[in-house]
Amino acid sequence: MVIQSRRAERTAAPWVRTRLRSAPGAALALALLVAVTACLAAAFPRALERYEDEGLRHSVEQVPHFRSVVGLYAPAPPPNLPQDQREHALRPATVKRQYDSVLGTVRRPFVPDRGQSSYGVATSVNQEVPDRWLPRPSGLPARVALVAQAGLADHARPVEGRLPRASGTVTATTPEVEAAVSADTAKALRIKVGSVLHVPGAGRDALAVRVTGIVAPRDRDGAYWATDTLLRTPVLTRVTPVDPDSPRYWLGSLLLPSEAAPALLGTEGRPYRYWRLAPDPDTLHHRDLSALKSALAALVSGPGLQQVRTATDPLTNAGTELDEVLASYSRLRSGVSVLISVAAIGSGTVAAVVLAMAGGLAADRRRTELALLRARGASLPGLAARLLAETAVVAVPAGALGLAVAVRALPGARALPAVLAALAVTVVACVVLPLRAAAAHRLVRVFALRQDVTSVRPSRRRTVAELTLVTVTVGAVVTLRRQGTSGGSGDQLVSAAPVLVGVIAALLLVRLYPLPLRGLAGPTGRLRGVVSHLSLARAGRSSASAVLPLLALLTALTTASFGGSVLAGISEARDHSALLAVGADARLEPAGDSLPAGLTDRVRRVSGVRDVAAVSVAYRAKPNDGLRSVPVVGVDPGGYAELTRRTGLGAFSEGVLKKSRGGPGAGAVLPAVASPSVANAHGSAAFPVSMEDGSSVTVRIVLVRDVTPAVTGADFLVVDRAGLSATAAKPTALLVTGPQANGRALREAAGDTVSVSLRADERARYVDSPLQSGVEDLYTVAVAAGAGYAVLALLLSLLRAAPERIALLARLRTMGLTRPQGRRLLVLESLPQAVLAAAGGILTGWAATLVLSPGVDLTAVALPPSVAPPGRAPLHTDAWSLAVPALAVVAVTVGIACVQAWWAGRRGAVRELRAGDAR
Repeated sequence: MVIQSRRAERTAAPWVRTRLRSAPGAALALALLVAVTACLAAAFPRALERYEDEGLRHSVEQVPHFRSVVGLYAPAPPPNLPQDQREHALRPATVKRQYDSVLGTVRRPFVPDRGQSSYGVATSVNQEVPDRWLPRPSGLPARVALVAQAGLADHARPVEGRLPRASGTVTATTPEVEAAVSADTAKALRIKVGSVLHVPGAGRDALAVRVTGIVAPRDRDGAYWATDTLLRTPVLTRVTPVDPDSPRYWLGSLLLPSEAAPALLGTEGRPYRYWRLAPDPDTLHHRDLSALKSALAALVSGPGLQQVRTATDPLTNAGTELDEVLASYSRLRSGVSVLISVAAIGSGTVAAVVLAMAGGLAADRRRTELALLRARGASLPGLAARLLAETAVVAVPAGALGLAVAVRALPGARALPAVLAALAVTVVACVVLPLRAAAAHRLVRVFALRQDVTSVRPSRRRTVAELTLVTVTVGAVVTLRRQGTSGGSGDQLVSAAPVLVGVIAALLLVRLYPLPLRGLAGPTGRLRGVVSHLSLARAGRSSASAVLPLLALLTALTTASFGGSVLAGISEARDHSALLAVGADARLEPAGDSLPAGLTDRVRRVSGVRDVAAVSVAYRAKPNDGLRSVPVVGVDPGGYAELTRRTGLGAFSEGVLKKSRGGPGAGAVLPAVASPSVANAHGSAAFPVSMEDGSSVTVRIVLVRDVTPAVTGADFLVVDRAGLSATAAKPTALLVTGPQANGRALREAAGDTVSVSLRADERARYVDSPLQSGVEDLYTVAVAAGAGYAVLALLLSLLRAAPERIALLARLRTMGLTRPQGRRLLVLESLPQAVLAAAGGILTGWAATLVLSPGVDLTAVALPPSVAPPGRAPLHTDAWSLAVPALAVVAVTVGIACVQAWWAGRRGAVRELRAGDAR
């Protein structure tokens, strides 16, 4: 037995090598297919992870630093302690030691950026400076914050003078300290090198602060300077911020050396210690999101905070808004998770079907060989093992090559998901041929049974399987409609719903396919020409296993239609939101109260401008002399009505505002178009409106619209501005129509006193996160890959029947069939399945989009979290996404048939009709 086993091992390798040498083209094609598929499969999770990481980092980096930094704050030691202990607590060595202890408490994956994190001592109460030479806009003295932040020399460069130093040992009674100010603070407060500011003392004389240098930040937008922007930028603030008439005063920061921190105890500023931990963006990864949230919670309000208090002060508190930033990113990721899964499952299904078809094509090509081996006594397991070894020799190196290309092309992501994806592709490619061969040759036969689509009846097992798939598909669709994509559960059954719709359609169409063929067989038989009848008969004799190519085509078409509708819906949502924000293709508004004279004519002459609508907007008009303000928009009825029709924003006819048109005299009632909230508040009766210029008009609401181009809020009144006073009717904005309007020319025509907002610029701003743009890229690639595999599936299905078709043409040419007739025969023979696939693809794509659209909200992908959407961004069917892939299938089918007919004409009939040809 041992000798026989060794003999089997010695003969297996030569057999595999011989088979590969006999068909090098097929082996090379399989290797190329596996390599490309493995590369795409491995690249998908790596690309997705890169987009997720970039999206997380972008979410953290785009917010102000005071929101992303974790701040730890401890008050100054209480007054009942000895003075030397209070001063010791504020000295830089003590605060630095506590900072190191805080860093040791932080739990990964939250990693502070040591270069941008900061610590020090600052006053919590801003101090009035009595020096008269400081600017006093409203007669109030300027105020300053005293900040002794460590690391000033590393983060600032002197512009004038030198950095401050501490002479000797600074205490709470030190009469004078040195400080630096930023260049912006020096300019606003008129501070120069050598200036002395006197900060009131607490139980002592004023603390003299001598400015020795004016500095500029090395990284102005870094967390060191931007967490507390007062360090670099002074503020002209009001005593009562909500009161626009409240007096104002200047507020700035004096930057003391860290050794001078004890001097703050001698002021009324109530100093406090702080440690600010800025997150390191390079260490943020989506896979660590849950652990990152847990680490933040532990540091801010959990055991981490207790450890910080032990190392610093029992009264230390922590605060951050980083958890809210992470929650906002999580909502964005949840909104796109199902859409990403839909693209992945759709393209993966088509790729798997193509691999199965490639294995089936190889099994059919070697059907006679394998049947002969079985007839000569080859066992089924032994035959399958040899085929597995033969395929693995080609597929395994090809899969490894595809994996290597994906890893090299997309570095910086985890390797395990990519390895598993490439391994799955390789395993499928290896086992398809042995399984197909084992299924086809489990019984030893000397002849092949007919498998015509019009003669084979579906079995009971197939019926049960199809009914099971129908039940699963209905369950997935119902779940998606109820749950939507906002839940973020990532349920793969829900994500597979479009694919399952395509699967059911393929099975259904294969069942229905014989019916029209049988119905057309009789009429075409009575025609005089032979091509139509023969092509129909050939189509009816196609293999009953055509469900695989049809499944590939329908799945690809459904995925392409669904993906195209998603991309079109994203674009539509962005266009609509940008249109709502601007009101037209461009909007011009003055910096003051009114537009410059002659601006409208200059704008009309700009290239690409079709029309200009001038409007006057009074934002603080008050109906019924009440306290609630409602924007009143004065318009020219004709031009503004045309603008509403073009934009689709609250369209109405010109005559609506011209009814009962009156001048600004007493008793005139102006018809108005109102928002629903204003209409509900005031009804249809006439009511007065007090304008900003002191005039009053009487309006009556005659039409209700949800939106209007001139304003973006939920409250508005649109009236004919001819009925307003001369002051209230002055244009305050120009709404420009013209998608091709030159933005640079518009800005030149507007001048420096008028701001220009372009719809195109507003739309470009909506691609806020790399995750959003990444989802679009992944969807585009997935649709393109699905389309490519669909074409490949179509090619494989036609190649499967190519030898028989070529032999048929050779025989028919001996009977007088011309080459044009042969070309028409192959085209007409291929058209029924192509037309069936195209029609089924349009139907399934439309059905999948229509059925699943109530559960799909594209808002998270289309718009950034900072933009308030006008509502849901639903999914709509896109005509181009439905028609183009379907027509491409028909075009490719006709093209391949024509190429086959041309190739058959070149080969000649003698070679195809030689004696002993099995075909």
